[in-house]
Amino acid sequence: MGWKTPISKKKANLLDAIPVRGRQVETEWEDGCAVLVFPRFKRMSVWSRLLPKSFPLLARVRLEEHGTAVWNLIDGQRTVREIVNLLDAHFQGETNYPSRVTAYLVQLQRDGFIRLLVRQSGG
Repeated sequence: MGWKTPISKKKANLLDAIPVRGRQVETEWEDGCAVLVFPRFKRMSVWSRLLPKSFPLLARVRLEEHGTAVWNLIDGQRTVREIVNLLDAHFQGETNYPSRVTAYLVQLQRDGFIRLLVRQSGG
């Protein structure tokens, strides 16, 4: 297996990309749904001096049921295609769910929660 590179730096089929959770993102749970917890600022030390002590330095995003199902399958090994296939039963055969899942993963990448990587050929 070759090195992995971000999909944004290489033309590749999104379905062959491997979603990898961001290192700064922690997962908590509320009522069976994932809650993503992450620093509000990349450079915490700079902002923390300027903010009131009561200002939360960590942000929390609660995923709904479908988002949680997707998040649970992001393990750094599975491809987008494998995740989509595993979610078929969860989405109960909805015809448009593959495009919803891929759009959701792209949005997670834009928001910095995951990276979408592709394997380089040639090992």
